[in-house]
Amino acid sequence: MTKRRDFLAANSGKRAPMPGFVLLVKARGDGDPAMRVGYTVTKKIGNAVVRNRIKRRFRALAREILPQSGVVGADHVLIGRSDGLTRDFAQLKADLTKALAKVAR
Repeated sequence: MTKRRDFLAANSGKRAPMPGFVLLVKARGDGDPAMRVGYTVTKKIGNAVVRNRIKRRFRALAREILPQSGVVGADHVLIGRSDGLTRDFAQLKADLTKALAKVAR
C-alpha cells in the first residue's frame, strides 16, 4: 500500500495492539482476494535509519506470516512501536500470529 487514503481507510478497521507494533486490518470488500500490506513508523520512534530498520523487520515478518495467516481480501497495516526494533524476531513472529488470530475473530 502506498496511498494515504488506503492507510486512513485501514484505520477504521480492526486493531490489535502488541508490544512491538499495532496491527490494523480492514476488509476491502471489492472482491479481490489479494492481501495488501503497509508499514508506517512515526518520527517519534527515531531518525530515518531507525525507522527504515523497523520497516525492514516488518517486511520480513509479513513475508513469512501473512501468506498463511493473513486475512484474504483485506488491507494489513503495521504501525511500528519502539519495541519493534529491540524485540526478538521470533517474538515478533509470535506477536503477529497472535494479532492476526485476534483480528480474524
